[in-house]
Amino acid sequence: MRILLVGAGGVGSAAVSIAARRSFFETMVVADHDPARAARAVAGHGDRFVAATVDASSAEAVAALCREHRITHVLNAVDPRFVMPIFDGAFAAGADYLDMAMSLSRPHPAAPHAETGVKLGDEQFALADQWSAAGRLALCGIGVEPGLSDVFARYAADELFTEIDEIGVRDGANLTVDGYDFAPSFSIWTTIEECLNPPVVWEADRGWFTTPPFSEPEVFEFPEGIGPVECVNVEHEEVLLIPRWVKAKRVTFKYGLGDEFIEVLKTLHKLGLDAVSPVRVRGVDVSPRDVVAACLPDPATLGDRMRGKTCAGTYVTGTGPDGRPRRVYLYHVVDNEWSMNEYGHQAVVWQTAVNPVVALELLATGAWSGAGVLGPEALPPVPFLDLLNGYGSPWGMEER
Repeated sequence: MRILLVGAGGVGSAAVSIAARRSFFETMVVADHDPARAARAVAGHGDRFVAATVDASSAEAVAALCREHRITHVLNAVDPRFVMPIFDGAFAAGADYLDMAMSLSRPHPAAPHAETGVKLGDEQFALADQWSAAGRLALCGIGVEPGLSDVFARYAADELFTEIDEIGVRDGANLTVDGYDFAPSFSIWTTIEECLNPPVVWEADRGWFTTPPFSEPEVFEFPEGIGPVECVNVEHEEVLLIPRWVKAKRVTFKYGLGDEFIEVLKTLHKLGLDAVSPVRVRGVDVSPRDVVAACLPDPATLGDRMRGKTCAGTYVTGTGPDGRPRRVYLYHVVDNEWSMNEYGHQAVVWQTAVNPVVALELLATGAWSGAGVLGPEALPPVPFLDLLNGYGSPWGMEER
């Protein structure tokens, strides 16, 4: 297996440090628009890792780099603006493809808070027949959320329930960042995208529909000392992926943001600072959202200032094998102190990065295989969960 990792930011760099401890691949080329950042990501990890420069907005550039290094698998670790050129470039070069976020949505032009427009991943699924006909795999949404959360959904359907009422992905943390009043622990560009777009909900008798941002607040109790966190609906890939392969009456995604974070996002929206279309400022065209991102600290640099834990998980309700009602929370917690001490990467980016590396190893060994555009829940969950434990990062389950 010869891997092209596109993006040497927080998640990409964490993926390098995780993969460096595994032997399932021959070469990993780590490419970024900033050659210095790619070089930093591979430094000290041995001869299997090669730094390169790439324009992720160019399918031709991605394909050329794949051909130069005889790449078999492309792992996309940049923000979702670049999904389609990387996706197309991988296909053009004859490589399989993995990502952690899918192609962007576009709200319904007339009823954005009731009906879906272009949904997350629609552009990729439109090309599924092309990938299937070529016998090639595009494994989409294989980070932590989406990714591990989808594996949990499939595991619950296979092993824990005979009928599922709701699959609800619930994400929460008690992380703090010393010295900052506001410092997101993940890409603010992506956070704005998923939090301010209309959230999508799936219901079996209705299909996909949307609600206003931050709708349906609920207080969810997170494990391992994190405690209660208010969670709200946001747009996320799981709701678009899980119903394609797992039977459930309802699928939702709720994020524990907190009042302050929500107010900041609402203010950015009111001021137009969430916009991606460039505006003219003193003779220069700039994207307001890019300016916001540039003004905030790089999440990859915050690890030594962060305290606490992050939790990703899937809450499933329905009927158990004994015919009785059942409620289960399947989850994965990462303590920032542990991830910093063990890998030198903060908890949120490490938790995202470990899952595509596990998936790549399963593909390398043949434990996972497939063709077409697939989500994680299309593949058997037990090999993934077993190997995740083998990476020293166990998952948990609570009966509720």
